[in-house]
Amino acid sequence: MSSELTKEDIFRMFAETDREIKEAFKETDKKIKELATLFTGQWGKLIEALVRPSALKLFQERGVKVTETYQRLESYRNGSQMEIDILLANDREAVVIEVKTTLKVEDVNEFLDNLARFTFFFPRYKGLKIYGAVAGIQIEEGADKFAYRQGLFVLTGSGDTGIVRILNNPEFRPRNFGDR
Repeated sequence: MSSELTKEDIFRMFAETDREIKEAFKETDKKIKELATLFTGQWGKLIEALVRPSALKLFQERGVKVTETYQRLESYRNGSQMEIDILLANDREAVVIEVKTTLKVEDVNEFLDNLARFTFFFPRYKGLKIYGAVAGIQIEEGADKFAYRQGLFVLTGSGDTGIVRILNNPEFRPRNFGDR
């Protein structure tokens, strides 16, 4: 019996090694994705925790006399779900805030869709003026201007006036996303 390998043997060994490497990469990719999800989820909670305390004061200073703050509200209706990062409210007004580490135009569009369905998921706020706000530690080029043009408040980190500030100028008039 010959101990020499044939071409077919070599190709079979390469194919087997290639399959094993691909499997190892799949498992590694899966673990990296799990860690990334854990990290971004925890990071998101941290950013929300930084925005929430400042937001109440900032909106009160802008004439939105909110007195209540809520974080990570969830609602389930008709097999669908909505989560709100931060909600500020009083008996007449509510501010729904979406918090992102990096705010992108796509995030603003998705948030606008959520605002359109907000009172379906949270019916106790029907009849109130509903304002929207997006917050980002980092803002991709144009996302802030796009959000502003849609009638949203834009919040970001600030080194000089506290942790968070509203980027909109004082003359800004927010859009009411409440029942029209």
